[in-house]
Amino acid sequence: MFDGQNLFGDAGSFAGGWHVHHAVDRIARDRAPIVVAIDHGGVDRIAELSPYSDGSRGGKLDAVLGAVTETLLPRLRTQLPIAGLPFIGGSSLGGLAALYAHFLRPDLFAGALAMSPSLWFTHDRFARFVQSRPNPLHSRIYLDAGAAEGRGSTSVLVERFGRELRRRGWRATGEHRVLVRIDPRGRHTEGSWRRRFPAALRFLLAPDLEARN
Repeated sequence: MFDGQNLFGDAGSFAGGWHVHHAVDRIARDRAPIVVAIDHGGVDRIAELSPYSDGSRGGKLDAVLGAVTETLLPRLRTQLPIAGLPFIGGSSLGGLAALYAHFLRPDLFAGALAMSPSLWFTHDRFARFVQSRPNPLHSRIYLDAGAAEGRGSTSVLVERFGRELRRRGWRATGEHRVLVRIDPRGRHTEGSWRRRFPAALRFLLAPDLEARN
């Protein structure tokens, strides 16, 4: 998961942590996932987590994903008991990065957790990229947004992305699954993502995915 400073305790985040480890303990005691936190680069965060440049910033995500896929994932598989394909996730730009990573390398990432993804950033280029990619053999995508984020624009883009996936065959069940959640009291904050994370985790860890990995 991206924005690793925010995932566990409060100390590393300016806005409080997600407390991911507590959610894992509560929800997945029998088959707890391994959560790997990838810190962002501070002032370089926008560049690192966006696949395209808007003319003045962004566009270095391919290099970051190269390090993840060529160095980090092989190392993790030698050090940890990892079975099957991992998911990739994040919020805001991290959510955008997760969606891009899944569609770029569905052979390496089984799906994406995208909370309040920044679909507005270089939106047209990102939309064309997703449209150009074939459907993965298997996919599970969690999407959400707060109803008032960006004066409602974030939820509009998230719902539009969900409709496009459904048009292409994603459903609530089956080989291609999508869950879209619009949180009526959600904000673009760590607190909102912390509150919604358990539902996202339940969706991703539904048992029938195990047989496909």
